[in-house]
Amino acid sequence: MNTIHIFCGPTIPQQVLISAFITSSVAENIIAQENIIILPPVAEGDVYCSVLKKPAIIGIIDGYFGNLPSVWHKEILFAMKQGIHVFGSSSMGALRAAELHAFGMIGCGKIYQDYASGILEDDDEVAVVHAPAEVGYSSLSEAMVNIRYTLDKAVTNNVITQKTHRMFIDIAKKQYYPKRTYESVIKLFGDLGGDFDEITKLQTWLQQNKIDQKRLDALEMVDTIKKLLQKPLVTKSVSYYFEHTSFWDRSIKRHQS
Repeated sequence: MNTIHIFCGPTIPQQVLISAFITSSVAENIIAQENIIILPPVAEGDVYCSVLKKPAIIGIIDGYFGNLPSVWHKEILFAMKQGIHVFGSSSMGALRAAELHAFGMIGCGKIYQDYASGILEDDDEVAVVHAPAEVGYSSLSEAMVNIRYTLDKAVTNNVITQKTHRMFIDIAKKQYYPKRTYESVIKLFGDLGGDFDEITKLQTWLQQNKIDQKRLDALEMVDTIKKLLQKPLVTKSVSYYFEHTSFWDRSIKRHQS
């Protein structure tokens, strides 16, 4: 049976992710729960360590940006060179998939597509601050991408005007990502003289209409993996040569234990 390693944290709760593998929109139940290994948000060296356990598939959703070194592109290339299928979505996974899709990493979801096309560029678009593992990595701030897609919907639904949309997005983007929430942006919007009636209408609308695109993309990755597994899984094949540099050798020694 194929083993799947998924690096995940604040984007989607672990049990929700496992349940999605068992009961996703792909009809056939083709993988057992015990073959799904959920790992913490990925940091430098974690993909390399995962490769040593020989999974068939690695999925990257969440990863560290600042307080720990981020996952290295080369360890993802190493994983694929070992025949492992590597998927990315939602957050760090979307970023790395956009950067490495030409080498064979498989990106899933709207956020990945927007990074790959150049609509999104900055890391802070997907970055959030989150609680520790003991409380499930719950998000303590809002991802800029979720705010963008939500506000786009608010315009489409005639909840706010384009002027309010531009002002709201500009305020949110200028905030430091750990402090970025709908509440903080709404307060600043009011302080800066934004339209009171529109923002009041938006506050009510947000209660039922926020878009969590990061979670939606994570679920899309689940379906993409399950579709791949509907047929016998073949070993990943890539055309590039993997260079074992002295820097690579020194780096992996830190993670060999």
